[in-house]
Amino acid sequence: MSSCIEGKLFDAIRALALLSAANALPVIVAKLAPGRWPAPLDFGYVMPDGERLFGSHKTWRGLGSGILACTLVGALLHCPLGISAGFAATSLLADAVSSAVKRRMHLKPGTEYVGLDQIGEALLPLVLFARPLSLGLGEILGVVATFVLLDVATARLRHRRWRR
Repeated sequence: MSSCIEGKLFDAIRALALLSAANALPVIVAKLAPGRWPAPLDFGYVMPDGERLFGSHKTWRGLGSGILACTLVGALLHCPLGISAGFAATSLLADAVSSAVKRRMHLKPGTEYVGLDQIGEALLPLVLFARPLSLGLGEILGVVATFVLLDVATARLRHRRWRR
């Protein structure tokens, strides 16, 4: 019984590590290299409501760095590269959709909205990749809850200026 529990715990920790890598590295890269490769995912497209589709915070640099980070972490945790890359792309695209929703709500890029900012980017890849990552409903819900808590706990750090 304990090896089954240990296996499930490893699966949940691995999923949380993939999720964290995909979503943390784009923020870190943006903080450390703010003027480099800032091409927006939405190519600057403005919707009829006068707001950008995703906003300035969603960049190709972030998408690429998040996929790369998640793929590397996945490799360290014995996860197939295609699964790790697909997991990251799904999470980051779900994050972009939540940004599009926030733009429709006329919230500025970077505005925190607990739940909307975390649940989609965590839940969608966890559900879509549940089978290859050996995740059950309990692991999925536990990882989502942990990810939301970690994201809320680190919000101040993300919004602080890192370089002077």
